[in-house]
Amino acid sequence: MVKIRLQRFGAKKAPFYHIVVADSRSPRDGRIVEQIGTYDPMKNPAEIKLDMEKVTTWIKNGAKPTDTVKALIERTNKQ
Repeated sequence: MVKIRLQRFGAKKAPFYHIVVADSRSPRDGRIVEQIGTYDPMKNPAEIKLDMEKVTTWIKNGAKPTDTVKALIERTNKQ
């Protein structure tokens, strides 16, 4: 199964995330299929950059977003 999830980068106590499409069996920071955005929670307000075309394409193809990514997609749509 393919999931849309966060891949953690950044230093200790200074996280930065890539929003990626990956196989659900691969580890959190392991092999990915495609990067579709970024999320920086350290900025005020948090900075979310998403390629909505790719997100909708992957969801139509059966990829399931995690709860966190689903919330980020909803926040992006409200802006």
